[in-house]
Amino acid sequence: MTQCDMDVIVSCGRGELSLGDWRAAVSTGREGGIAASHGREGDAKTPLGRYTLRFGFYRADRLARPVTGLTMHALSPDDGWCDDPEHAAYNRWITLPFAASHERLWRADGAYDVVLVMSHNDSPPVPGLGSAVFIHIRQPDHRPTLGCVALAPADMLKLLRRVGPGTMLDVRP
Repeated sequence: MTQCDMDVIVSCGRGELSLGDWRAAVSTGREGGIAASHGREGDAKTPLGRYTLRFGFYRADRLARPVTGLTMHALSPDDGWCDDPEHAAYNRWITLPFAASHERLWRADGAYDVVLVMSHNDSPPVPGLGSAVFIHIRQPDHRPTLGCVALAPADMLKLLRRVGPGTMLDVRP
């Protein structure tokens, strides 16, 4: 079994992410960490469940293309993610400007210098069940997220080397 065939485990109770023997501290949702269900829009909880890692983004102006088996896209200032449950592009990558509610992926705070997109509520998206649930860079003060999983920049780069197409993220209490 290669490491790409192994599950990435996120355990809120232990505040860690693991892949085989490798472990890293994480931040999860500010409203109680991990949700008791698959979540809903705006609940600020990391949704419980098993998700496939789809692809990622990175800030090419801040770092080189990460070494990983995942497809990585260089971000640009006009990249966004629709979080409007009433819009046809809900929980999808979009180009700005965009009239409906959305999140900018080009951020000054470094949180989205690397972003991994997981299969949460995407096949197809169900309005209101949550959007923009990512694995991204943890803030220096280790603050909780709005529902994502966040880890330190060095740990993100280590994780990227160990994952590829088909890697599953298992979010547990």
